[in-house]
Amino acid sequence: MELNGARILLECLKREGVDVLFGYPGGAVIDIYDELPRHEIRHILVRHEQAAVHAADGFARASGKVGVCLVTSGPGATNTVTGIATAYADSIPLVVLTGQVPTPLIGNDAFQEVDIVGITRPCTKHNYLVKDVRDLARVLRQAFYLARSGRPGPVLVDLPKDVMQARTEFIWPEDVKLRSYNPTYRPNLNQLRRAVEALIEAKRPLFFAGGGVVMSDASEELGWLARTLSIPVTSTLMGLGAFPGDDPLWLGMIGMHGTYAGNKAVNNADCIVAVGARFDDRVTGRLSAFASGARIIHIDIDPTSIRKNVQVDIPVVGDCRKALAGIREIATTRLAEKDWATAHEPWLAQVSTWRTEQPLTYVKNGSIKPQQVVETIFSITRGDAIVTTEVGQNQMWTAQFFTFRKPRTLLTSGGLGTMGYGFPAAIGAQFAFPDKLVIDMAGDGSIQMNIQELATAVCNKLPIKIVILNNGYLGMVRQWQELFYQRNYCSTCMEAQPDFVKLAEAYGAEGYRITEAGELESTLRAAFASPHTAVIDVRVEREENVYPMVPAGAALDEMLLV
Repeated sequence: MELNGARILLECLKREGVDVLFGYPGGAVIDIYDELPRHEIRHILVRHEQAAVHAADGFARASGKVGVCLVTSGPGATNTVTGIATAYADSIPLVVLTGQVPTPLIGNDAFQEVDIVGITRPCTKHNYLVKDVRDLARVLRQAFYLARSGRPGPVLVDLPKDVMQARTEFIWPEDVKLRSYNPTYRPNLNQLRRAVEALIEAKRPLFFAGGGVVMSDASEELGWLARTLSIPVTSTLMGLGAFPGDDPLWLGMIGMHGTYAGNKAVNNADCIVAVGARFDDRVTGRLSAFASGARIIHIDIDPTSIRKNVQVDIPVVGDCRKALAGIREIATTRLAEKDWATAHEPWLAQVSTWRTEQPLTYVKNGSIKPQQVVETIFSITRGDAIVTTEVGQNQMWTAQFFTFRKPRTLLTSGGLGTMGYGFPAAIGAQFAFPDKLVIDMAGDGSIQMNIQELATAVCNKLPIKIVILNNGYLGMVRQWQELFYQRNYCSTCMEAQPDFVKLAEAYGAEGYRITEAGELESTLRAAFASPHTAVIDVRVEREENVYPMVPAGAALDEMLLV
């Protein structure tokens, strides 16, 4: 039986297991929206196309599935670019469906026409312009396969209006064959043996987990190796939750705002096993000083990430979980060759001393400190929540003072640093886990980037909690201005702020305001217990800074501590 392109599209989504679709309609995709009510896929109407991509991204990060969104052509498509680039930087599997003008009009500067394939080529894993309805099912099958396989990432499919109206027989391609795309999942056995030999020889080993550990569901293997071999663990921002934050072997996040113990351990280790991390500049500090005395074992499914930024002694290309499982299997047969706990005892004592010398802390002075807010939220929830963040100081304080015990419980824009990410990502996470508490940690600047999504949350009766650490500044930029630009607070003071409580109520959400430290726990408990969308405006110390901090150009162990 012949079907039109719109119905073929939705049939393909159904077969790919898509049950939630985030989107915003328009003329170029009106045929898809006409067909949509006759299918079981739930469409979530956002209030801005950027939010549709972030919501699909949050859904993907929380669930491990491919996130999907649908927008119209022209400005609808261009509004997705920031969300696509966000997902691309963090290797998040998305399929972004964009409408396009009819194929005869492409290239004629038609109304609401843009070359979205050309625009997004640098920030997608791959993209397609479908010119023939007979190619549609094959393209969609490939798009989902590419998005979720190898190093995950966003794939865009551009859908001309006449292709959605054209008819053809629907043939579902069971298999995907891409001659030029064959990601390596199973690591080289000899390289794994070399890695185990290096660990046996090491006196000061360190595991360094990145987002790849989370994406490949490798946390269990990492935990077994760390505990069995008595090796401490640190991580990138994207790797938080890959190893329990309350484990005695946990040293915290490393990098520009990493812990003292974590940063010192990296630059004093003699062997580092980096798993699913890409050594970006916020992690390494001055490259010439980064882990200069260590042999580095780098495990990553993307061969182009290995040796891109840091020289590696033992490269291992493959899926993180399979690689760690392989190391575990080899190490199990070699356990008797080394008394791991005894051999690493001096090293563990040293990292424990660093942790004791400079713990993550802050000075209490009667005002509400943002770190105190994060600690109180953790105490109330006992860590049983999915936490999203915006970007800036709120993001770093959350990373530092919320103890993440499980993977996929922190959703944050790590690579691109996208303000406005956290709230729509929380919407996506809440759809992935309707019964979980989802909290967006926000700043008063970043929350205004996509605050219109309060309508989306309220309309869908989502019990999301938005905690605004309101200091009246673009806090992280202000911190740099204070420390390195003689307090020239140019354009970082957020004047004419809205009343966030009234704004929440205007959208039909609940609004709470906290101005005294004594109100913090009781008000947060009340807001978290509510079944409604809630905005909690917390007036925190205005010029509190994030410490430790590694200044630009400094080595990891050259930290500002106060």
